[in-house]
Amino acid sequence: MAITISPKSLRVSRKGSGSKAVLWWGGAAALVVATITGVQLLAQIEGDRGIAPLANSQDIQVNGITVDVTAKTGAQARIDGWKLAEKEAWKKLGGPDMPTESIDAMVTSVVIGHEQVGPKRYIATLGVIFDKAKAGQFVGAGAGTGPRSAPLLLIPVLDSGGVRQVFEVRGPWQRAWAEFQAAASPVDYVRPTGSGGESLILTAGQTSRRSRLWWRTVLGQFDASDVVMPVARLERQWPGGPIKGTFTARYGPDNTFLGSFTMDAASEQDLPRMLEQAVTRIDGLYRDALATGQLRPDPSINAGGEALDRAFAELREKLMPKGGEAPVVVPTPTPVIRTEDVTGAPAEIVTVQFVTPDAMAVDGALAAVRGVPGVQGAATVSLAIGGTSVMRVTVSGGGDRLAGALRAQGWKVSGGGTSLRISR
Repeated sequence: MAITISPKSLRVSRKGSGSKAVLWWGGAAALVVATITGVQLLAQIEGDRGIAPLANSQDIQVNGITVDVTAKTGAQARIDGWKLAEKEAWKKLGGPDMPTESIDAMVTSVVIGHEQVGPKRYIATLGVIFDKAKAGQFVGAGAGTGPRSAPLLLIPVLDSGGVRQVFEVRGPWQRAWAEFQAAASPVDYVRPTGSGGESLILTAGQTSRRSRLWWRTVLGQFDASDVVMPVARLERQWPGGPIKGTFTARYGPDNTFLGSFTMDAASEQDLPRMLEQAVTRIDGLYRDALATGQLRPDPSINAGGEALDRAFAELREKLMPKGGEAPVVVPTPTPVIRTEDVTGAPAEIVTVQFVTPDAMAVDGALAAVRGVPGVQGAATVSLAIGGTSVMRVTVSGGGDRLAGALRAQGWKVSGGGTSLRISR
């Protein structure tokens, strides 16, 4: 729609009609800007981007088994195809050699993805579900492969066409992990759906962050102890042609490398098959890391406030240029505050607002609050880099005692009771 503004309507007259026109058009422009801004903000969290993962049942499911069987009749070919699929699924799980009858006794159902039944031929793509109580002693977490891991947040990163993404759009790598049946794996994957605000928190840039306090906040929202980051890089030879995939298994806040491999897909139609196999192989890398003791939660994520203060102090000494004065981010609490007796004081929840121009300000404010005696816990509930963030603090003695302790550290404190605002 085109809008034409006549110069005559903006001409100032003695009677003020031009002024009214200017005000009218100014208000219309402001309304358009506000509407566009609101649409852009909603577009950040709305949209068709979330893929809910399959529920982890107690049974063990293997998908993507392709069979092509001939027999005297189509019905007999179908039965033979199911038996063959059960054997292939058992082999795919890494189960020991067993008679077909023993394998069939552990199967609870066969899932038909696609099938074609002819007079003497049966072609299908099937899934096989094994009873966990019967098959668990031979395969999966109960087969003597070691203990199950701690809950690990899964962030699948897709690098395609020079763009790295996680949950911004519905991607094939996210879908492959959402459809992965993780019940047979000893690795406890925490798989977000990627809908709503999760697409703003879990991004490809998040995987390069090193701040333990930041990771503690993110992992706390998903009840996870650490993070794993499988990365898939897809290179298309030409549109609709072969696709080369490079897959890397990484884990932890330091983005530690575990292993990598390459696979090929003949076309776009063959891409889901390649990604499904890649997920299984990456899960194998994480299994091996768990068995060797590499896939353990980083202790620095849940370290106490004093340990974090020491770590930040050492990091500042290493990164600060020699001869420069390091900014005081985490002041040392005074001995008077450290020796204050807060035993027996009732615990209260206090909301603290603090200005956060950068990530270092977030770390400094959290460390300062956690360093106050009587603070039982402090976690950010709202992060706004470049604005004002909010943390929820559980402290013995209430907000007044917390405010006095922070003032003694050099903070400017306003407000009172259960709502405080601190700044430098």
